[in-house]
Amino acid sequence: MEVNQVSGTVVDAAMKVHSALGPGLLESAYQMCLVRDLRKRGLTVESQVPIAVRYEGELLDAGYRADLIVEGCVLVELKSVETVLPIHKAQLLSYLRLSGRQVGLLINFNVEHLRDGIKRVINSRPKFSAATETSAFRCY
Repeated sequence: MEVNQVSGTVVDAAMKVHSALGPGLLESAYQMCLVRDLRKRGLTVESQVPIAVRYEGELLDAGYRADLIVEGCVLVELKSVETVLPIHKAQLLSYLRLSGRQVGLLINFNVEHLRDGIKRVINSRPKFSAATETSAFRCY
């Protein structure tokens, strides 16, 4: 499955979850439901994936975790906040760069209409990656 199909499927599943649950719940509730829905659709989903930081040639576990990585290529950060701040987008972009992935979705479930809570972020520098030495991923 190619990256645009994967991200489209994630958005569709997130809309289904949001329609069923509505806004106002904890991020963890949306995450569990989204993982379940994506797996039912036959997608590979990793949850709470460690993201290493490379510093002076060494990989360090700094405690960063991607909420979801779907099909090995789309990194998904979930929020349930009143307002998505620029730092949330910066966090996603940093995770994309550290993991070497190109496409990320920032999804805020605490909105009336989910279409207003989805941001697609592109990493224009996907070649830097702490993850390339520790895990393989590919999205066609």
